[in-house]
Amino acid sequence: MGSAEVLCLVIAITDGDTIKARCGDPGAYQQVTVRLAEIDAPESRQPFGDRSRQHLAGLCFDQVATIKPKTTDRYRRTVARVECRDTDASAEQVRSGMAWAFPKYLTDPAIKQAEEIARAARAGLWSEFDPMPP
Repeated sequence: MGSAEVLCLVIAITDGDTIKARCGDPGAYQQVTVRLAEIDAPESRQPFGDRSRQHLAGLCFDQVATIKPKTTDRYRRTVARVECRDTDASAEQVRSGMAWAFPKYLTDPAIKQAEEIARAARAGLWSEFDPMPP
């Protein structure tokens, strides 16, 4: 997947920050694994791990998503900003308390601001006394 914005069908939700999408023309589809940029969601065995995945599924599963690739990670996944239902999935996961802003890769101040609002509201994983980072 290049750096150009592309429309893809979301066919699976791996966890709260990773999707699988089918991109391309009929008969020439390419399946890609996409890691949502700038966030980190709880692992499935952690508190809120399943809820985070379900929240992302409610937003993106079986939807046409706009994928804006940024880079490729060490697991060869496309790291991208993903928009489903006219909503930025990274920002929505953080805003709802289903993911953390990922400081090491953070470039969008709106993501950090969304985390601060979710923390103050004790939304999602922030309702825990001492949330465990992924």
